[in-house]
Amino acid sequence: MNRDQALRTVSDRSDPWDVLVVGGGATGLGTAVDAASRGYATLLVEQHDFAKGTSSRSTKLIHGGVRYLAQGRLGLVRTALSERDLLLRNAPHLVHDLKFIVPAYALWELPFYFAGLKAYDLLSGEFGRGRSQWLSCRETLERAPTLVRDSLRGGILYHDCQFDDARLAIALARTLFDLRGTAVNYVRVTGLLKKADKVCGVRASDVETGHNLEIRARVVVNATGAFADQVLQMDEPHVRPLITPSQGIHVVLDRAALPGDCAVVVPHTDDSRILFAIPWHDRVLIGTTDTPAAGPALEPRPLEDELEFLLANAARYLTKIPDRTDILSIFAGLRPLVAGKQSRNTAKASRDHHIEVSPAGLVTIAGGKWTTYRHMGEETVDSALRVAGLPERKTATRALHLHGWQADVNLQDPLSVYGTDAQSIRKLALAEPILGEKLHAGLPYIKAEAVWAARHEMARTVEDLLSRRTRALLLDARASIETATVVADLLAAELGRGLEWVERQVVEFTDLARGYVA
Repeated sequence: MNRDQALRTVSDRSDPWDVLVVGGGATGLGTAVDAASRGYATLLVEQHDFAKGTSSRSTKLIHGGVRYLAQGRLGLVRTALSERDLLLRNAPHLVHDLKFIVPAYALWELPFYFAGLKAYDLLSGEFGRGRSQWLSCRETLERAPTLVRDSLRGGILYHDCQFDDARLAIALARTLFDLRGTAVNYVRVTGLLKKADKVCGVRASDVETGHNLEIRARVVVNATGAFADQVLQMDEPHVRPLITPSQGIHVVLDRAALPGDCAVVVPHTDDSRILFAIPWHDRVLIGTTDTPAAGPALEPRPLEDELEFLLANAARYLTKIPDRTDILSIFAGLRPLVAGKQSRNTAKASRDHHIEVSPAGLVTIAGGKWTTYRHMGEETVDSALRVAGLPERKTATRALHLHGWQADVNLQDPLSVYGTDAQSIRKLALAEPILGEKLHAGLPYIKAEAVWAARHEMARTVEDLLSRRTRALLLDARASIETATVVADLLAAELGRGLEWVERQVVEFTDLARGYVA
């Protein structure tokens, strides 16, 4: 996966692409992989980096959605559970089981939660990961010893899954190349090409060089998440908005805040959202909020009220919530909710996906969640091939092992998220011992990962490397700032950049990363 080669492929192609996907998040990548799996000539372009937005800022869960079960949305839950099972089979190096505890602080909560989660077990059917269990107070504290003990009556244990979102996005991008598709980051679409009032491609700009491109395609898919309305307006300037964005934030704490082998789920916060405390990469992730956002942003910032709300609600249930200065990182993401003419109450906006085709043939996919990305991609390509008049072919993604697939995964190995590529990274470190050194004493990453990311994963900036190829920025914002110069030097050597680029990258990343410090 090399950006220069990918750009040459785009520039040299004379025939229209069969499918052109705009947007390099979960939905766009899933759509492009689905199209390529059917043998269609497929190109994906992304205005920034893969998974820059919502798709790297999730709660890191692959789940059916117990909240949707309580709302009676059985179809959505059943689809998500089926897709969860496929992901476990197709990306075991990135998706794995996790136990969850719902603590009960009133006697009535135990039978209430147990009944609901038994219904979740029943709906899971053959996709179930384990039976829900009623735990005593002692058993609950053994699993989650930092829960508040006063009035604790026990808990219910159930099973779901977690993953690394940005690493899954990179695995999908590499899978696209494995299928002879093409993807390019830092290519911004500036307009649509039309012939006889039908969309036939895009005008775009290479963000790095400013070079303009005209890319022709039989069908264009708008999979830009929170930015979907901007592309829709390139087609129809006065079209009504489709997206109502909602902001959610997460804080990252030291593992001491939640030792044990389970995540904790608080089913009711002050705004009626579920609160999660989840072990992730030897840290604890706590989230999330639901705040209406004014519009899309590449780098949304946590609001003071959101942070106070999150810490206050977490402190009701966990005894080791630190001071703000002890928070390792705080980050925000935007949910691209499909609300249309509905209320601005984002908690009531649809979490399901929505596909529509404009009169000019622009296919837009919006909404949804990481768990169902493959299903969304399949349905989107089904719509797109009809618009393009392409020969009908069935998806191959249900049984498609994603790049790096590895059956036996040691979750304690920091390189496990690379799957089979981990061995190549180790070889880099053996060939050049300096690459075996850690980027920072407080982070689990080695220098060889930076070299690998530049050579094989289209990492172009310090942010790409520290935020999405590794998860350093989310695990410890201050440590990431301290290692920015080391990373910039490594990338500069691989990308042929000079001292001025290194200095600029360090300044830009430091400015960005300060927004992750509470």
